[in-house]
Amino acid sequence: MTKPLFAHVKTWVFDLDNTLYDPAVRLFDQIEARMTRFVMATLGVAQEQANALRVHYWRTYGTTLAGLMREHAMEPEEYLAEVHDISFDALTPDPALAALIGDLPGRKIVYTNGTRPYAAQVLRARGLDAAFDAIYGIEHADYLPKPERAAYERVFALDGIEPETAAMFEDDARNLAEPHAMGLRTVHVAPTRQAARHIHHHTSDLASFLARLT
Repeated sequence: MTKPLFAHVKTWVFDLDNTLYDPAVRLFDQIEARMTRFVMATLGVAQEQANALRVHYWRTYGTTLAGLMREHAMEPEEYLAEVHDISFDALTPDPALAALIGDLPGRKIVYTNGTRPYAAQVLRARGLDAAFDAIYGIEHADYLPKPERAAYERVFALDGIEPETAAMFEDDARNLAEPHAMGLRTVHVAPTRQAARHIHHHTSDLASFLARLT
């Protein structure tokens, strides 16, 4: 049974993109396109090179922004405002998921490598905003991205989270490695299962998984 394994959990940490909505919506495609255009304009490179740099920085540093900050001393605010200026029309309300999250015992938060204002827009479009107690973006980690340990430490300290009594839901498997090491119970939310010691549970359907916990 899954539910007893979460009996100790007092804080539920949810990633945002491709976790609280179906990846098939492809909302993040808009952000990736804007990232590429920003890199083109800022670094003066062609689209193919800009796209390659975007992916390289994401793989190497955790986010494209982190690579731009470290290798080009870029200030984050303009970049974040630009890449998150997208349409949310593809998102639809999910009252069933909102009820399941709301029924979880304890505190529920969103922690994303995006910004808090962007996350708030996504949650409103999904009808999930009332289900959460707090939203934390990359700005709350001083622009350090998941999967860096210091990013989790800063956000968890802000919220007063005790890792041993928390669980984290995340679509990017690498972003669960440090939470596992810190003592959180981890849930990989993705279409494809990945076998790794730092992944305690996998689901391709967040709502059905939560239904087994409430």
